[in-house]
Amino acid sequence: MAIDKALMSELKEKLLGEKSHLEAELLVLAKPTGSAGDYETRMEEIGTDPDENATEVEGYVDNLGLETNLEGQLKDVTDALAKMDQGTYGVCEKTGEEISVDRLKVYPAARTAL
Repeated sequence: MAIDKALMSELKEKLLGEKSHLEAELLVLAKPTGSAGDYETRMEEIGTDPDENATEVEGYVDNLGLETNLEGQLKDVTDALAKMDQGTYGVCEKTGEEISVDRLKVYPAARTAL
């Protein structure tokens, strides 16, 4: 299976759109560290009362988990875009087999065939 140019273009557009979306989501709760795809969760300052501090920590912990998840998704997307540039897009990282077109249409950042 060779991915034709039209489909490759369509998948690239999806990936670029997803990349923009993920970066925007990350900026809501974190700030970029200067390293590509790496963000640092912000701690919201509510006040100095112990209850307020507990709320701040709880929010930070929730956002930290979300940040980690979004960073992972962003890495998958940027890796897929790099593979497109390198000519290795659509190859399973575990088996070396081609990833089905149907799978790539559903999840263009797929790393594996399964």
